[in-house]
Amino acid sequence: MSPNNDQEDEDFAEATLIQAIENQLESGEPAAAKAVFNKLTLVGYEREEILELMALVLAHEVDAMLREDRPFDGAWYEQALRALPELPEEN
Repeated sequence: MSPNNDQEDEDFAEATLIQAIENQLESGEPAAAKAVFNKLTLVGYEREEILELMALVLAHEVDAMLREDRPFDGAWYEQALRALPELPEEN
């Protein structure tokens, strides 16, 4: 794969994750998503930055699911969202 394709893949993955976060905010599921979005807004984060932080948490959980061949861990995901702006540690 060329470096250009790698960047396109990264851009697509980021856009997909951010869309997933937008969907969570719109649907209100999980409830922690909207609560965290509101909390970060109140302390001065911009919308795009909040979406990126939340998408990083989602990416971390998706990566763990694939690596460990397990289902989505909603409890961990909500806990990690609530810890923002602190990001989960890399494994």
